Amino acid sequence: MYVACSTLCFGKVPLTEALRSIGEMGFTKVDVAFRESGPHLRPSEVAADPSRAAQMLRARPGVVPAAFHAEFADGLADDELERQMRSLCRLARVMAVPVISLPAAASGADVDAEVARLARLVQVAASEGVGCTVETRIGTLTESPAGAAELCRRVPGLGITLDPSHYLAGPHHSDEYDELFPFVRHVRLRDSGPAPDKFQVRVGQGRIEYGKIVNQLNRCRYDRTLSVDIRDDPEPPYPMQPEVRKLKYLLESLI
Repeated sequence: MYVACSTLCFGKVPLTEALRSIGEMGFTKVDVAFRESGPHLRPSEVAADPSRAAQMLRARPGVVPAAFHAEFADGLADDELERQMRSLCRLARVMAVPVISLPAAASGADVDAEVARLARLVQVAASEGVGCTVETRIGTLTESPAGAAELCRRVPGLGITLDPSHYLAGPHHSDEYDELFPFVRHVRLRDSGPAPDKFQVRVGQGRIEYGKIVNQLNRCRYDRTLSVDIRDDPEPPYPMQPEVRKLKYLLESLI
């Protein structure tokens, strides 16, 4: 395992500045977010000019992408969705990124339709030699461990990006998700408490059991990324960089 930093830790500054800050904090791996409504690169921009996207990601020597996180615009036609996904997967292959994570459809969506959608995207990723995961997230079909596990069982090749904050601070207030560890292909972490307003708290003031998570991952022979994902939007009531650095050192001490 190795520790990376999400670009969303520095979402209020341009991508080049975010990468610079990540490198100055001693990270050598970065978890890159491509969000159509986000502050940095958008999936549509990658599809329009993949060379420019690759150039931007190489702007900081010594900091290399280890994972991608993609959020597409709502309402895309199937062919456009697959075109943008393929562009991201090709960029991932060129940059030796093994996994792209996606959000699941919203809670209450048709599960069969979501299985079909994810199966298409997994096939696109596999054709480019890249893995595909679905994120654990409040408000989606993966907001419960059972829902996330069902999607993985029904979509061959689909993995999990585990973000335990969404379970602890979400409607289930749970830190029990052992059934997901065999499916985990990526992990994002911050500290959280068991309430919606405690989704992100200062490191050490929440109830995320980092040691337990690392031990479970070791049992499943997980050898990929643990991403520090302390987000600066909305504005946190404490300085960001010390918290990012603190979690970096804590995770490095556990692996």
